[in-house]
Amino acid sequence: MNVSRTFQRIVVIVLDGVGAGEAPDAADYGDVGSNSLGNTARAVGGLNLPNLARLGFGGITPIEGVPASLHRCGAFGKCIPRSAGKDTVTGHWELMGIRLSLPFPTYPNGFPADVIEEFERQTGRKTIGNIAASGTAIIQELGEQHQQTGALIVYTSADSVFQIAAHEEIVPVEELYQACEIARDLLAGDHAVGRVIARPFLGADSSTFHRTNNRKDYALQPPEATTLDKLIAAGKTVCTVGKIDDIFAHRGITRSNHTHDNASSCDAALKFLKDDFEGLLFVNLIEFDMIYGHRNDPRGYGDALEAFDRKLPELEAQLRTTDLVIIAADHGVDPTTPGTDHTREHIPLLAFGPRINCKINLGIRETYSDVAATIAENFHLPPPSFGSSFLSSLVPDSPSISP
Repeated sequence: MNVSRTFQRIVVIVLDGVGAGEAPDAADYGDVGSNSLGNTARAVGGLNLPNLARLGFGGITPIEGVPASLHRCGAFGKCIPRSAGKDTVTGHWELMGIRLSLPFPTYPNGFPADVIEEFERQTGRKTIGNIAASGTAIIQELGEQHQQTGALIVYTSADSVFQIAAHEEIVPVEELYQACEIARDLLAGDHAVGRVIARPFLGADSSTFHRTNNRKDYALQPPEATTLDKLIAAGKTVCTVGKIDDIFAHRGITRSNHTHDNASSCDAALKFLKDDFEGLLFVNLIEFDMIYGHRNDPRGYGDALEAFDRKLPELEAQLRTTDLVIIAADHGVDPTTPGTDHTREHIPLLAFGPRINCKINLGIRETYSDVAATIAENFHLPPPSFGSSFLSSLVPDSPSISP
């Protein structure tokens, strides 16, 4: 590609947990029929997403209320997951060029006794729980026992996570973080879970317990250089919003704003766009997954999509001629399915900006890592070991892009 046709800034927005229909291997994960977007739209009687529709959202998968005929500008497609597993870390890492051949370990029956015993020895606190559970349900169930005993609540889920819940007035947040660091060091080798997560909460009793915004994730170090690392090595800037910094173990990042909800994440992204930099702005919008998908709440999930849609014109107004925006996801979490786990799905793919070709169908991409390949080609970085760039499909044939 002609150097003069590259973009100065690429913005990647991850709609966490927004899947676009079952992946080819969905049966292997028990997820046949999953379609986070399509099933949610049907469950709520249609979605009102005029701005996403204008960018081609209705062409990705059938979405009631979002016909494909509304596509006016930008490019759309969807990507197949290729890494083993369907968790947050796996999906984000694949977006940035890492393909995992083996899934992170999961513990549907709780963690082995020797792991828990060593964790208790090193933290100096007993534990309760050690089951797979909903984070909101387990603090209601065990929170009062925790208050009485000071024992840490340890639990997991269908994801590869070791979660530690503690009341902030019983176990200070800094002590909880230290316990997570101990667990992160302990959980290596065969027990190298994707994330250790601090889950602090407050409240007087089971009827008022609620999780606070002091959550903190401790992910594994990526096993090889990600696109973020390559950007930094090339002297570019990497700004992150939301939990991206935790997912990449705070590696390959210039500046971060660790926001906790969609509204503050969108505001943080807009603030970064006011700055002059060359590189990547990487944004995670967490609510689709954390609040609505895992709680089987299609109405809340749909409302969150519509709220994001309403924010898009403000984002577009901040874009410069040399900006490219890519909207994607990391996995599905269909809120209409009987379970509350992530779902093995394609992810949506939208690309737009002031100089992007109009009404482009990018088709079904063979891996999430096509996003990494596109970023790499744009910034003349070493390409990921797999994935194909779609950059040439996005830019017009004009000789240059002027700021």
